[in-house]
Amino acid sequence: MIPLSTRLRPRNLDEFVGQEHFLYDDSLLYNSIKNRSFDSAIFFGPSGTGKTTLARIIANEMDSNFIEINASTTGTKELKELIKNAKDRLYGLERKSTYVYIDEFHRWNKLQQDSLLKALEDGVIKFIGSTTENPYFAINNAVISRVRNIYEFSRLTKKDLLTLLKRAVDDEEIGFGKLELKINENALDLLAEMASGDARVALDALGFIIDNLSDGKAIDTSIVEEAMQRKMGFYDKESDRYNLLSALQKSVRGSDPDAAIHYFARLIDGGADIRMIGRRLLVMAAEDVGMAYPTALTITNSAVSASLLVGLPEAAIILSEAVVLLASSPKSNSSYIAYKEALEDIKKRRIDDVPGHLMDNHYSGSKELGKGIGYKYPHSTGGYVKQQYLPDNLYKEATKYYKPTDNGAEKSFKSYLENLKGRDK
Repeated sequence: MIPLSTRLRPRNLDEFVGQEHFLYDDSLLYNSIKNRSFDSAIFFGPSGTGKTTLARIIANEMDSNFIEINASTTGTKELKELIKNAKDRLYGLERKSTYVYIDEFHRWNKLQQDSLLKALEDGVIKFIGSTTENPYFAINNAVISRVRNIYEFSRLTKKDLLTLLKRAVDDEEIGFGKLELKINENALDLLAEMASGDARVALDALGFIIDNLSDGKAIDTSIVEEAMQRKMGFYDKESDRYNLLSALQKSVRGSDPDAAIHYFARLIDGGADIRMIGRRLLVMAAEDVGMAYPTALTITNSAVSASLLVGLPEAAIILSEAVVLLASSPKSNSSYIAYKEALEDIKKRRIDDVPGHLMDNHYSGSKELGKGIGYKYPHSTGGYVKQQYLPDNLYKEATKYYKPTDNGAEKSFKSYLENLKGRDK
């Protein structure tokens, strides 16, 4: 049986859902496809976000020959044969380029990837490579330099997934529109939530439920939990999740590790995406712990990265360490307040230009314009020398944005800055 995610794969740009940050009506990518001027590209991002689907739509819009291969099952020998056939097609009677879509392109080694270069340069093939890895690390620079654009695919939003799920339920041709299904609205909402931005997971789970549902039985949240093999607890409304995130941050800010770990556990038990929790933890590390323990941001970032690599359920062990660390750390929001006050001045006041001695003078004629003249290089005087850095009007007002506290490590930064002032006097 063909999986639902395959049956419902969008056939044209109008049916494509998601990735509005680069694909929307009148965007450059949209126009290049419609104008048939699309060349080559690399798509990277998580599974189930539309990389293969968009590649097939592009090939269809281009009215060109389309060949789809997977790097995990195709070797250099097969690729050479493919390129030979594409060359015959381009220089033969058809006079058409061939679009080659290579899924999991990062799985090829350097030699295999480089075997594409000549065909790309000669225009024998148009290449679309997809990868879940960062292409700047996983793909050879020589290939990247010959590809016009790299598009990063984001996980689909809950709204995107609901659009796809409702299309599957309503479509009478390739969906389940002809069936008299009883579906609780909360069930689709929960399924979209639990799919974590992956359309393939959402649609195939729905297909599995419907194919194995007893006659007359309604699809409710308990059925979705059974299909996904995860029990949802504590919250079932969108607002509940954000209330828990808010309580988590305020507990961390209030240095209560017990309350913080409680709300963290409720989020995990409720099925919250670890990326969403990780993003909030990184904000806490910078906004609430800040300069009182600057290393907390580095440690938290490492914990979030490790949790994404490991995945649930073990990711919760790693993130719980970050939660306890942040809640138990000294707190300071001085750097955040400094930024907000500086931004407020920029928006509401007229600010003088950058002082002349701080301006860039690394170009011909800069000295004749008086740029960079008089600048004192701090490293030539032991690492510090008194001079003006703020724009004139702020300097004359002795403006201070950063006001360090005596909390944690920030006390040492405060002492250092005060010692510099003493040297000035």
